[in-house]
Amino acid sequence: MDNINILITGIGGQGIILSSDVLAETAMLEGYDVKKTDTIGMAQRGGSVISHLRFGPAIYSPLISPGEADMLLSLEKLEAARACRFLKPGGVALVNNYAIPPLPLANGKEIYPDDQIIKSCIGQYTDRVYFIDGFKKAQALGDTRTLNIFMLGSLSIFLPLREETWLKSLQAKLPDKILNINLEAFNSGKRELGNAGFS
Repeated sequence: MDNINILITGIGGQGIILSSDVLAETAMLEGYDVKKTDTIGMAQRGGSVISHLRFGPAIYSPLISPGEADMLLSLEKLEAARACRFLKPGGVALVNNYAIPPLPLANGKEIYPDDQIIKSCIGQYTDRVYFIDGFKKAQALGDTRTLNIFMLGSLSIFLPLREETWLKSLQAKLPDKILNINLEAFNSGKRELGNAGFS
């Protein structure tokens, strides 16, 4: 198997780091070499958060260069547009179809780009783009904080990692009191894209 490069992005408070930790744990339990690094920046103020994660037979650096990401998982759609340059041609982009305007936009100093602009931007790099109503689905489950795990479930169908190993990782990383609803979110995310993933 070739090395797999995944970029996870979003806004501070969305659980980006937890998502990448669960993914890293799952890949390690499967016996892969794993490297990851996180850029938090102004996350505590609603700023961008980016996690680079690579796994495979042998990984020597955690950083993903532009044009080398096999997959982009974004929990906020403007962040997907900002990070899409990392995708390799034909890479997979999974985008939570939800807007969290950064501070300059919230203050009315700038305008949040419309969906067509965002889709056009990502479409320059790949035609394998999936916009998912993850926030609404997490809301329907009763807890919007499960969004990150819901989206991770959608990502899982594109990865060569076994379901039982995902379960072990989720059990290891989540407190018992929130485990069941997150397992429900993960499985719901897996079902979201149907047969879109790799066989």
